[in-house]
Amino acid sequence: MILFNLLETQLTRVHSFQEMIKKASLYRHPLANHLMDPEVQKESGEDDDDRTVVAEIMQRCFVPAFVTTIPWEGFHFAGHEIRINEATDCYGAVVWPSALVLCYFLETNVKQYNLADKNVIEIGAGTGLVSIVASLLGAHVTATDLPELLGNLQYNISRNTRMKAKYLPQVKELSWGVALDENFPRASTNFDYILAADVVYAHPFLEELLVTFDHLCKETTIILWVMKFRLEKENKFVDRFEQLFDLEEISSFPSLNIKLYKAMKKNQKNACYPQRRMWKAKAISGRLLL
Repeated sequence: MILFNLLETQLTRVHSFQEMIKKASLYRHPLANHLMDPEVQKESGEDDDDRTVVAEIMQRCFVPAFVTTIPWEGFHFAGHEIRINEATDCYGAVVWPSALVLCYFLETNVKQYNLADKNVIEIGAGTGLVSIVASLLGAHVTATDLPELLGNLQYNISRNTRMKAKYLPQVKELSWGVALDENFPRASTNFDYILAADVVYAHPFLEELLVTFDHLCKETTIILWVMKFRLEKENKFVDRFEQLFDLEEISSFPSLNIKLYKAMKKNQKNACYPQRRMWKAKAISGRLLL
C-alpha cells in the first residue's frame, strides 16, 4: 500500500511537471504572448471574428510533453503532425505568427487556391513550416533562405515530408537580389505561387526583396504574402510594392497587426518600368558595396 501511494505521488508530480512545461512552452510562443497582453484582451471585443480565427490557429500548435535538448514546436496542418526544430538565437529559425496565419489560410482555402501539382516557391522560408504545409497539400515546393539557415530548413522539411508528400521539396539558397539570373533564370523559372511570411521588417535589404519578387514573378504568378506591421518602413514598402504589383488585401488580423495579401504583376503598360530599373540598379550597387 505504501509503495502504491509513493508511485501515485510520483506520477502526480510527473504529470504536474509536464503540464508546467506545456504551459511554459506555449506561453513562450510570440502569438500566445500577444494574445495574453492585457491591452489586446481589452480591445478584443472590437473584433470577435478576428480573435476567433486567431484562437483557431493557436489550436493547431502543440508543445513537447518533456524537456528536450533541442527546442521544437509542433503543429497540426494538412492532416499531419508537424514538428519544427527552432533556434532562439536567430530570427529566421523561429516560427513567427505570420507563418501560422499563412499555413492556416492555405489549408482552409484549398478550393480557391489549390496548390496540388503547382510550382511553388517560398522566399525567406526560415524553419520551413509554410513550405512543409504547401508540400503536404500537393505542391512542387522550392524552399529558399540564406545559406546559414539551410541546414535546419532541410532537416525540418525532410523530417516532415518524407513518405508523406507527393513531391519532395527542394531546398535552395536565395540571398535577395543576388545572382538571380544565374540561380533562377527567367527562361526556365515558372512559379505558379510565391509564398512569403514576415519577410518585411527592420532589415536593410528591402530593395533587394522587391527586385527578387519582380524577378521570380511571371504574369500569371500569384503572390500570397503575410505581413506584420511594426514600423513605418512596412507601410513604405507596401507603397513601393504597389507600383509593380496589383495588390489585394484578403484577410486582416487587427489583434496581431497582420495582413494577408494576394498580388500579381501589373500589366506592362501600367507598371512603373523606369522605377523598376532604378530599384534593381540600387539593389545591385548596394550589394557590391557590402
